[in-house]
Amino acid sequence: MLENLEQLVRDNAKDAIVNNAAVPNEQNDNAIQAASSSIFDTLKEQLTSGNAAEVANIFNKGEATESSPVVQQATSSLTEKLAGFGINAETAKSIGASIIPVILSKLAGKTNDPNDSSFNIQDVLGKLAGGSDGKFDLTDVMEMFNGGNQNQAQSGEVAGGGMLDKLKGLFN
Repeated sequence: MLENLEQLVRDNAKDAIVNNAAVPNEQNDNAIQAASSSIFDTLKEQLTSGNAAEVANIFNKGEATESSPVVQQATSSLTEKLAGFGINAETAKSIGASIIPVILSKLAGKTNDPNDSSFNIQDVLGKLAGGSDGKFDLTDVMEMFNGGNQNQAQSGEVAGGGMLDKLKGLFN
């Protein structure tokens, strides 16, 4: 998934990064990797910190707006990373604001496109959930939100309130 995400960034960041005179050519690959890791890390953090509804909103609508907390966090993360490469803070912020919403929207669109197999929503969620097998299942989700401790309801079924209810939106 990370390779595909990096390629998606590479395909959509040519003007913002590669053709940008403010980004030294020797930093192009680092900037592209920073963008893909910022997106991946933000999606993972948003899911594990209880903001699954925000992630679901992006994947369900297929669009990411600047007002989305996911977009804002990924943009901030990328801005910090680019600044660490010696890129001017304003330029870094501009790059993040121009590419993060586009990449997240395209990622969501690709996961929803039955004719595009480059991203599968179950694989994406499996990677974000940190499943050891790289596949997404209910156990991964339970461990993600319960720190590995599956709480059992009195009926013997896994209790599913809170975050699991929010995750349901990913499959609508």
